[in-house]
Amino acid sequence: MQKNMKKRIFLTLFAGLSASGTIMLCSMGNANRVRRTEAKVAEAESHVVQPAYRVEEYCGRIAVFLYGRKEPFRYIDADIWLMPELDRERLEKGIDFYSESELKSYISDITS
Repeated sequence: MQKNMKKRIFLTLFAGLSASGTIMLCSMGNANRVRRTEAKVAEAESHVVQPAYRVEEYCGRIAVFLYGRKEPFRYIDADIWLMPELDRERLEKGIDFYSESELKSYISDITS
């Protein structure tokens, strides 16, 4: 009878240790996964592409700025007051362009 009791205690302790070990291994795996995900997010954030150009209303005219600059490098010959209200509002806030081809397409659209 004492042999059966020792066997039960051993099996209970073994099952408890096995469960604890499994939980610990799963937790470690989850922590590694979280670290990898955080690293990927940080890497993606460091590769955020900034616009190359910004078009906005400047002194009553449509101006093209190199992104981040305060002085325009080009003006677009288009009458702001003849544009639809939504386009005028967008120009007041500024419109960002990521490539020269996007900028040229926009200029072509508003000047034709």
